[in-house]
Amino acid sequence: MADYAARRSTMVDTQVRPSDVTKFPIIDAMLAVPREIFVPAELREAAYLGENIDLGGGRVMLEPRTLAKMLDTLNIRGDELVMDVACAQGYSAAVIAQMAEAVIAVDTAERLNGAQESLGQINADNVVLHEGPPNEGAAEHGPYDAIVIEGGVEEVPAAIIEQLKDGGRIACLFMEGVLGVVRIGYKIDGKMSWRFAFNASAPVMPGFGKQRAFIF
Repeated sequence: MADYAARRSTMVDTQVRPSDVTKFPIIDAMLAVPREIFVPAELREAAYLGENIDLGGGRVMLEPRTLAKMLDTLNIRGDELVMDVACAQGYSAAVIAQMAEAVIAVDTAERLNGAQESLGQINADNVVLHEGPPNEGAAEHGPYDAIVIEGGVEEVPAAIIEQLKDGGRIACLFMEGVLGVVRIGYKIDGKMSWRFAFNASAPVMPGFGKQRAFIF
C-alpha cells in the first residue's frame, strides 16, 4: 500500500515550499487534499510527481508547483467566490475550496467523471460542479472575485473575462510556442491589465487557442 500522506508531505517540501510559496493556507491545503483520489486510477502512482499529468485530449493536471504559485499570486481570501476553469476531476477546486468561500468548478461531464465522489470523500461541500465547455465558464454563478484556468491558453475567451468582477483577478498560463508564462490579470473599470508572475508550461487547451483570421 502506497504511503500517500508521506508523498504529499514530500511534494510540499520539495516542490511547493522551494518555489517561494509561503502562504500557510496554500501549504495547509496541499498537505490536506489527497491528490491521488483526483487522478484517473491508472495514473495514481504519478500523482505526486513534479510534472504535469497528461489527461489526454490536450489536457493536463497542472504540476503542484504551478498550481501553488498561481494561488500564491492570486491571494484568495475566505470571503471570495472563485471559478476554477477546466478543473478535470476536481483536485484544484478542492485545494481552492480550503481558502475561498465557494468554488464553481467548470468542465465537461466526461472530465468531471468521479469529481463529485472525490470531493464528497473530503467533505468539500463549498464546491459546485458546473458541466459545460470550459471556455464558456459558468456565467449564471458569477461574477467572480477570482478565476483560475487550469491549463495552457493562447488567449482568454471574452466570455470568461466578462464573468470576472470589476476589481477581480485571473491567473492564466499563456503559451508562446514551447514556452509559457503565468500572468495575473486585473480587471479595472472593465479593462484588463496583465502582470508577469512566473514561467511554467502546459498544452494549449481546446477552445483556448488564438482565433486565427482566414486569409482569402
